Amino acid sequence: MIKVKLRKKPITGGRTSLYLDYYPAIPHPDTGKPTRREFLGLYLFNRPKTPADKEQNNETVALAETIRAQRQIEVQSGAYGFLSKKTQNTCFVAYCEQLAASRTGSNKDGWDSALHYLKDFTGGSLKLSELTLKKCRDFRAYMMQAKSQRNDELLAVNSTVSYFNKFKAALKQAYKDGIISTDLDAKIEGIKPEETRREYLTLAELQLLVETDLHILPVLKQAALFSALTGLRYSDIEALTWKQIRYDADNGYTINFRQEKTDGVEYMPISNQAVSLLGERLGDSQPVLPGLMYSAHWNKILKQWVKAAGITKNVTFHSFRHTYATLQLSLGTDIYTVSKMLGHRELKTTQIYAKIIDQSKRDAADKIKLTF
Repeated sequence: MIKVKLRKKPITGGRTSLYLDYYPAIPHPDTGKPTRREFLGLYLFNRPKTPADKEQNNETVALAETIRAQRQIEVQSGAYGFLSKKTQNTCFVAYCEQLAASRTGSNKDGWDSALHYLKDFTGGSLKLSELTLKKCRDFRAYMMQAKSQRNDELLAVNSTVSYFNKFKAALKQAYKDGIISTDLDAKIEGIKPEETRREYLTLAELQLLVETDLHILPVLKQAALFSALTGLRYSDIEALTWKQIRYDADNGYTINFRQEKTDGVEYMPISNQAVSLLGERLGDSQPVLPGLMYSAHWNKILKQWVKAAGITKNVTFHSFRHTYATLQLSLGTDIYTVSKMLGHRELKTTQIYAKIIDQSKRDAADKIKLTF
């Protein structure tokens, strides 16, 4: 006899998802393929903080148990139509909104932007019964011609890649959650990224910036040089507190922090010189660089500082992270170590910098020329 069990699955945001487990598996009415899981769209607080939270958890579990009992009766009579009905009525856009809400920082910004284009394409609603391979390919074609939210120009290629990858990630998660029966993510081709120029500074140019004053915003100079010595992003430096910078005699200075972009926890050694840039140590909860903030005005001042140093490159703050990676590789640090220091999840992300080094060697070889 088929048995229906209520199961729990931890998810992001301090919650637990409730789903039903059918054993042995039952045939899906639309595809005929065996399926074991039915996600109910019901969630529990992992750590309820108030009596209201506890009461909601109790009511949610009671509702889930009622559905489980109903499903047990249905499967015993061979009525599996509830799966088909669920597939037809669930809105994929609303599902994507739930995924976006569980993200944080710049990652959430990317999900929100991807949602903007998905809503524009679908009109704000897309039933799972309408989520076909053709529909996914139509959305891919739409994204290839989508215009930026900021102006009337075509969306930058790599922005298109990023937003469409969010859509593919949602498809993959929906398949894992059992709300779609086909792995559409594996069937739909991604958009090929465009290789962009990663501007970086040479060691000599970096030294020029050290020697060039920035009286109007000294904290910006501190942050830029700190990034060049550590590889940290602007957002990570802005959020860094003194509590996260630790010292012991055996290992020297290290940083324990959560990356803003990837939300991954990092443990990274940093040099004494990098720490010395930060000045006097404040209280544990205090930011290492008080007053640091992101704005178009600060970007303008950054470019003025770079120009005053005699550097003609188009330098942004992120160029200092590129500088760190490029200099580390050019000075002999192996690519695996650099990848770990940058907090990259995949080595192929770091390999872009190796290409820069190869080109630099090519350029250096071509500098020596003789006249015959």
